[in-house]
Amino acid sequence: MTTVGIVTGAGRGMGEACARRLAGTVDVLLLVDRDADGADTVAKSLDDPAGRTRAEAFGLDVTDREGLARLAARVAELGTLRSVAHAAGISPTMADWRRIFEVDLIGTALLAEALRPLATDGTAHVYFSSMSPLLARVDSPDPAIGAILDEPLREDFLDRIREAVGPDLEQSTLAYPWAKHGVARFARKEAVRLGPVGARVCSLAPGIIDTPQGRQEAAKQSSMQKLIDATPLGRTGSSEEVADVVAFMLSDGASFLNGVDILVDGGVYAAVRDR
Repeated sequence: MTTVGIVTGAGRGMGEACARRLAGTVDVLLLVDRDADGADTVAKSLDDPAGRTRAEAFGLDVTDREGLARLAARVAELGTLRSVAHAAGISPTMADWRRIFEVDLIGTALLAEALRPLATDGTAHVYFSSMSPLLARVDSPDPAIGAILDEPLREDFLDRIREAVGPDLEQSTLAYPWAKHGVARFARKEAVRLGPVGARVCSLAPGIIDTPQGRQEAAKQSSMQKLIDATPLGRTGSSEEVADVVAFMLSDGASFLNGVDILVDGGVYAAVRDR
């Protein structure tokens, strides 16, 4: 049996770190990124002379249904889907509120939809959420809003969530935590859907991690330095530290871990939650 892994956002940052950490855990690792050249560079650097893992770049925008269908077909052609680390996403300074929802939440749901038929006993998924819903206090929304978040693939989803939350949602700094909260909710729902075949789904919420994307956010949001200062460990996290947690969550050692959101933030939320 040939085992297949997928890492999205594999061209840089936490996605790249996940790709490097997961090399050797499957027979074939598909490195998915909108930047096909970036994914290809990482794939070539992962060439394994011993033949333990073959890395392939796969240029893809996770909002592209046809591209996702091609990805699923490639997995089925290669073997059995073993692991998915879905790190692809965009942050508040990178796009407007609609695009943030399209990539971060709708893209997650589209990826899951495409890969759902490939789930089998031992398949494991980790979707990247964020600690931002906890800080913005949107993690326990009105049930009516929660019900809308739980249907991200409805054609009128963006209009419905905008109407439910209100005009402030058009601020990208608010759209981001709402979208990422939707990701964590989606992971729970998907865990229930896939559990009967023996597959697992969790989400992972990074704190402030030292990546190019994280540095871009910090340059434009002074509040991030305050969070770093409040972090009990006194520093930002590294992509490799996040990737280590992802690798465990996808491993057989986490075989009863399912339907939960794991916070990897150096303790900052524990420090600021009651302020």
